[in-house]
Amino acid sequence: MDFSIPQERKLVTDLPGPRSLALQERRERAVSRGAGTLASIYMERGSGAILEDVDGNRLIDLGCGIGVTTIGHANAEVAEAAAEQARKLTHTLFTVTPYEPYVRLAERLAEITPGDFEKRSILVNSGAEAVENAVKIVRRHTGRRVILSLDHAFHGRTNLTMAMTYRPWPERAGMGPFPGDLYSVPVSYPFKDGLSGPEAAARTIDYIRTHIGAEEVAGLFVEPIQGDGGIVIPAEGYFAALKAFCEEHGIVFVADEIQAGIARTGAWYSIEHHGVVPDLVTTAKGIAGGFPIAAVTGRADIMDAVQPGGVGGTFGGNPVSAAAALKTLEIIERDDFIAEAQRVERALRARIGDWAERYPVVGEVRGKGAMFGVELVRPGTREPNPEALTAILRHATAHGVIPLDAGSWDSVLRLLPSVVISEALIDDAAGVLEQALDALG
Repeated sequence: MDFSIPQERKLVTDLPGPRSLALQERRERAVSRGAGTLASIYMERGSGAILEDVDGNRLIDLGCGIGVTTIGHANAEVAEAAAEQARKLTHTLFTVTPYEPYVRLAERLAEITPGDFEKRSILVNSGAEAVENAVKIVRRHTGRRVILSLDHAFHGRTNLTMAMTYRPWPERAGMGPFPGDLYSVPVSYPFKDGLSGPEAAARTIDYIRTHIGAEEVAGLFVEPIQGDGGIVIPAEGYFAALKAFCEEHGIVFVADEIQAGIARTGAWYSIEHHGVVPDLVTTAKGIAGGFPIAAVTGRADIMDAVQPGGVGGTFGGNPVSAAAALKTLEIIERDDFIAEAQRVERALRARIGDWAERYPVVGEVRGKGAMFGVELVRPGTREPNPEALTAILRHATAHGVIPLDAGSWDSVLRLLPSVVISEALIDDAAGVLEQALDALG
C-alpha cells in the first residue's frame, strides 16, 4: 500500500509537544472534562499505522481509535468514495426519501455476516445505537422484556447500553437510574476461572435458570471477544452451549461485534472462531474506515418483527458513511485483509507471546488477529495490577506508542493495531512497551 506518512516512529519534541500543550489549555476552557482522553497529544493527520501530531511527531497507533481504523488511517480510496458521494448527496433521511447506498450496504452485510438464511439490516449511527435497536427488535420479536449480557461486557454509553455494561466506573458512576429487566450473567474467563467452555456454560445457564428464569428472557447479548472487558476470549465450546440453550428456550442470540468484527480477528466476525451462527449481529467501528455508521443484521423474521417506523433515526445510514463502508468492505475483500489480520496475529505472538514467562507482572498474553490483551498481575499472583498498566501507558505515550487500557480491574493492556501494520512497527512498539515492563522489575 502507498502511505502518505512514512511508517516509522519519529519524535522531534517531548510528548506532549508545545502545540499540543497549547491546545490542551484551549480544550480545558471549552470541552467538558467528562470527555477524558488517554494522552493530551493532538493529532494532525494519519496514514496506515502511524499518527502524526500537531508538533510533527510520528506515533505508532496500537489503538485505531478503539478498533475503528482497521484498514489504516485516512485510506485514500475510502476518502475518495466518501467525497464522490458527498458531491452527489449528503443527506435526505432514508425513512423519508431513500437512496441506494443504504440498500447496497444492507445487501453486503447479508453476504458477510454468519448464516445462510434470509437476512435484513437497519443502519444507525454508532455501536451503542445498534445495540439499543437490537434490544428493541428482540423484545418486539419475542414479546418478552428481559435482556441478558455477560460479566465484563461493554455495550455502549447510552442509558440503556450503560445498564448492559459491566463496569461501574467510569461509564455508569452517578448516571442512573437505569432501565430494568437487564441482567448480567457469568462469562467464561479462562485466565480467572480455569473452567472449560462446557463447564463455564453450565455455570451461566444455571445462573439464568435460578436467578432470572429462561422463559422470561428475550435476548442474550454476547461479545465473542470482549474488548473493553480485557480481550476476554471465552473457552472453546462456551458459546456453542449457550446457543443451544437459547434455541431450546426461544431466546434470541445476539453477537455484539462492534469492536471485534469486520476482519479484525482474522475472520469477518469473531463469532466465527467459536463455530456459532448468531440470530442477530451488531456492527460498527471498523466498517467504514473512520466514518460513523453502524448496523443490526440478522434473521429476516426477527428483523421484520418491528412495525414500520419502529426503528430509524435522522442520520442512520447516512449516504456518505454508507459509501465509505462499501468501499472499506471492498478493500478488505480485494486485498485479503482477513489474511493480513492473521499475519498480525502471528507477528504479535512471535514478538510478545513470551512476556508471561519473561515479566513477573504479566499473567497472560492472549488475542486473535489484530486484537490482543496483556493481563497485568501482582507478581506471583493472579491479582489485578492496575498500577502497572498506568505506568506502561504513561511510558508508552511519552515515547510515541499509543496502546489502550482495558479490563474490569483496569489491568489489561489492549492492543488493537491496524491490519496494515508492519512487523517492523510491531517490533519497535513492543520494544517501547518492554522498556516499561523492565522498569517495573
